[in-house]
Amino acid sequence: MNDTPPSGDSLRGLVLATATYVLWGFLPLFMKQLAHVPPTEVIAHRVLWSLPIALAVLLLQRRWAEVAGALRQPRLLAMAVVTAALISVNWMIYVWAVGNDHALDAALGYYINPLFSVLMGATLLRERLSRAQVAAIALAALAVVVLTVQIGRLPLVAIGLTLTWGLYAYCKKSLPLGPTQGFTLEVLLLTPPALVYVVWLTASGQSHFAAGSGWDTILLIGCGPVTAVPLICYATAAKELRLSTIGILQYIAPTMIFLTAVLVFGEPFGTAQMIAFPMIWAALVLYSLSLLQGPRRVTE
Repeated sequence: MNDTPPSGDSLRGLVLATATYVLWGFLPLFMKQLAHVPPTEVIAHRVLWSLPIALAVLLLQRRWAEVAGALRQPRLLAMAVVTAALISVNWMIYVWAVGNDHALDAALGYYINPLFSVLMGATLLRERLSRAQVAAIALAALAVVVLTVQIGRLPLVAIGLTLTWGLYAYCKKSLPLGPTQGFTLEVLLLTPPALVYVVWLTASGQSHFAAGSGWDTILLIGCGPVTAVPLICYATAAKELRLSTIGILQYIAPTMIFLTAVLVFGEPFGTAQMIAFPMIWAALVLYSLSLLQGPRRVTE
């Protein structure tokens, strides 16, 4: 039975979505413990230990046949290779950023992402934007200019996360699979190179897994659950919530990352950030108002 009320939001969907974004918000605290491990090794273990969880969920849902069928379709497989590559690069940038004291830049990237998705909808899908959405995008772009001028360099981490996640979401729309099935297919495609890389690290004596600190081994195994569980919860929640609700809830994660970066990691919050972040927050207020005022014309 569908427990979604007339408003379009179910209680279960709200709980799962909020829990997902809170888990993503806490992720920097976990990844910071692996700062001494190369990001490539962390990503390889994210892939390898996510696979059993994804497969278990598929078997419980009895949806394995969809993934097996996708493996026999070259065009669909090619699309999945693209999305797998994009999510891998996104993970790589994120893990590097947290481990190298750029979590604040990561928060900026995830704040900007929904606005970039709106821009992509307008440019690639010819979707019409409201005045509030145009103003929000312009304000976010101006914030990036302010950061670039004040710091003397482009905020590459923020831009990289925004581009890779935005393109991933756009390409994912063309993948005719459910979220969990799509994630499983991507992980399956990434498993062979990840396994080869981990074996090579072990053979060359460079692996942090099962070598030296047992804590490193536990954390690397934990990369699977912290990757797969929130994504699977989100996939379930997204079916039971309006896009406008998801659009507003998604600010939970970057806000927690922002607070963690400044209050826990002690990353510098200088003049440039003091100017740029309020501009981004103002842009997100405009964007949120545009979601609440009427049906949303773009999909992230």
